[in-house]
Amino acid sequence: MAEPGEDYWLYGALRKAAGTGAHLLSLGFPIGMAVVSKPGSSLFSWHPFLMALAFSFIMTQALLLFSPETSLIMSYSRKIKVRAHWLLQGLASTCAILGLAIISFNKYLNDKPHFTSWHGLVGLVTVLYICMQSIGGVSLLYPKLMNWSLSKLKLYHATSGLVGYLLGCTSLLLGMCSTWFTETVTGITWYLAVCCPVLLALVIMNQISNAYLKKKRMQP
Repeated sequence: MAEPGEDYWLYGALRKAAGTGAHLLSLGFPIGMAVVSKPGSSLFSWHPFLMALAFSFIMTQALLLFSPETSLIMSYSRKIKVRAHWLLQGLASTCAILGLAIISFNKYLNDKPHFTSWHGLVGLVTVLYICMQSIGGVSLLYPKLMNWSLSKLKLYHATSGLVGYLLGCTSLLLGMCSTWFTETVTGITWYLAVCCPVLLALVIMNQISNAYLKKKRMQP
């Protein structure tokens, strides 16, 4: 029978491996999307690239900053991590808004209806949600105005942020089911692309549940 310390070591090693894999996937997916969409080749080409950049890379990195195993600024104070998180989330929101604006304008120029597919509807909800989530994050600076404890606000913000991230991953998945993507990317490459947001979502879910939700359940 394995000793408790051995189990903990194995668990920590698996979490570190998963976090490292998430870093690589978060960068590899937008690079792959850039190869497929060729940003600048058309107005539309910027939409998939910006959305992949926003949700796969920037937002994932903003959340992994708080990972106790694989944060890229692990040795820095929490205050610096929070500021970096705010900056990255602002960049992610900006890229997502630009991506939504570009596809809307492209639809307008081609006289095509918008928000008629699940991808379009979920994408719209996602962008609106992350904008509200970013605004809601301001409450962490002024917890007394909300009449809630800071720990409770952090829990709500983390849980709400996880919902927003999962919406982003769902939007990416639906985008990969679109006619444009399925005609451009086929075979095993399509399945590998689909695995990226799924695996990223699992890693982030595990990180947040361990950092906040599990801790909350253990409190009396």
